[in-house]
Formats: sequence, C-alpha cells, structure tokens
Amino acid sequence: MEAPLEEETPADALAGTEGPELKASDDALTFMSSLEPAELRRCVFADSLVTVSEGGRELGKFSVSVEFARRVQRPCLLLHAQSQGAIDDSPCGTTVTVYLTTDLEVLEEDHHEYVKLEGHSLDRRCHMVQRDGRMVIDKVTTVGEEVTKESVSFPMSVLRGLVTEGSNLLLMRLIALRKKVPEHMAFISFDQGLHIIHTTFSELGLKQLEVRGEKVGVFGVERTVHSVEDGPTTWQCYFLADGHLASRVQVGSPVTMRLLQLPSQLEKDFEKIPLVWEEDMQMHSNFLDRKEELKADHASYLRQHPEVRALISDFLQFLLLRKPDDVFQFAREYFLPFASRHPPEPSLKGPSL
Repeated sequence: MEAPLEEETPADALAGTEGPELKASDDALTFMSSLEPAELRRCVFADSLVTVSEGGRELGKFSVSVEFARRVQRPCLLLHAQSQGAIDDSPCGTTVTVYLTTDLEVLEEDHHEYVKLEGHSLDRRCHMVQRDGRMVIDKVTTVGEEVTKESVSFPMSVLRGLVTEGSNLLLMRLIALRKKVPEHMAFISFDQGLHIIHTTFSELGLKQLEVRGEKVGVFGVERTVHSVEDGPTTWQCYFLADGHLASRVQVGSPVTMRLLQLPSQLEKDFEKIPLVWEEDMQMHSNFLDRKEELKADHASYLRQHPEVRALISDFLQFLLLRKPDDVFQFAREYFLPFASRHPPEPSLKGPSL
C-alpha cells in the first residue's frame, strides 16, 4: 500500500488565488440575519425519500432530520442527512452531520461520501470546525489505495454567508416555508478543491406533484453550485406547504429522489424500527454531549457538598468492618439517625381521588 500523500495548504492561501475575494450578496446575508425562532421550530422534523431511476426502479434512500441541540454550552441546531444506494449495482452513499447556530452559521460539520466500484473505489471525508476565530478544514481522499490529505483554514471574517452541504438542506426548508426567494440570493461555499465559490438560489415557483395518487401543491427552489475546477452543478427541490421535501434531483442526472408517502399517510403506516443508536452518528453525538454535561453537573455538586464523600466513605468503612449479612437493614440503621437532623418532608402524594 502506498504511503499517504500529505498536502498542507498555508492559511488563507485558497482565499485569494482565484481573483477578487468572493462575498455573499446583501440579500443572502439579510435572509440569514432575519430568521425567527418560530421559523426554526417549524423546521424541526425528519424527511425520508426514495431514490429511483428513470424507469422507476428503486435505487436507494435519502433522509434528513433537524433537531435542537447544544454545542459548546450554546443552543444550536443539529442536522443529519444520509443517502444510500447503488449506481450500476455499485454501492454509494453520503452522510452529513452539521451543528448550526440559529442564524445558520456552521459550528462543525462532518461530510463523508463513497463509491465502491469493482477494483476501484472512492472515499472522501471532510471535517470543518470553528476554532479560535477560524474555520479549520481537514479533508482525506482515498482513491483505490492512494490517500491524499489536505488541511486549510480561513478567518471567519471572510466566510460571512457560508452555506455548506449540510446547512443548505436547512436553508432550503426555510426558503420553502417563506415561499419566496430574494432576487439576488448568492451565498459562498467550498468546491471539491476547497476554493471559496458562489452558490446561488432561485425560485422555480408552484406546481402540482402526484404523491401516491394524490395531487399536492409544491414550491420549487433551485440551487446552483459554481466551481473553480469544474462546471456548475444544479439541484432542483420541491417542497410541500409545511416544508417537507417532496422531490430532489440533480439537473442532468437520470436519478430522482421523491416522496412516496405524504407525512400524514406516513404516520398511519409507521412501523417501529430496531434502534442501534451506537451506529447512528447523530444519536451517538447526542449521547456523548449529554454524558459530558451530566459528568460536569455531578462534579459541580460534589464540589459544593464535600460532606457527601465523607459520609459515603464513613459508611463503607463501617460496613466493611462489621460485614453484616443483611446490608439493607444495616444501611437503614446506620442512616436512621440522620433523618432526625431535618424536619420530615411533606408527602409527594396528592389527595386520594
């Protein structure tokens, strides 16, 4: 196996190599700063679509969920999206997990995509995180047995209006709920070469879409991602009135992601799925955050009440000296005198009905 190729990019080097510094439009920045808590609450739900070929053959699934969370002791939004399927019977997939502030500023994002071809595979992982006023990005690309590593960072001051692979999914939900796209909606993003590029949004208007034999009105949003190294890529998405994603397609691709059931129908047909939370990036991240939060809270309480440690230590020492057969009775007799130090607490039971 060949040794990994390491490529270290000096800080800010990519920001100015392609001419004038790119910036988000005023309309885009105004949109981000105008978001209201009520709008964000309306976006907290999960979507599930199926990926189909032109002939209607099912190729895979796409899901995206949004929920409220905490990151570095601050409230934020957690978005998790996953796409799994096959192209010409070759497994492929994408997973994105991103933490966002309430004005859609990216705090941290993990983006992983892969294609497994016979005798040739591609695996691309990109991690970005805010650190000391900068966005630090680490990217690892594996093609066959060749590994390329890239690292770069940008000052947050040049990334106003940044939209990533993860945050654009929430951004389009918000646009769909407003049912209006400002005329000059240009954000900044990164292309595959980690260059700063423009990504623009435009309105496709209203149309009728058939979902399981039922005609529903949907609102369309088009997103175009420009690139320094390749041509632009365009996605067209249509949303239900409540913000649920109804269809998603990359222009020029024979593959379409579409909704098979309306949310109301889905609730009726819902079946419980065995939960393996350790394998779910989103749930595992929530578990680790909650675990650290509880450890800090418990440690704080013990610092404020040093008598707890002394009390438990004395009890264990006395217990091990006596070695009683009935530990519960021994504990009751040991702690009974402490009950007389405080007046009895009122009963938690309410009056009998």
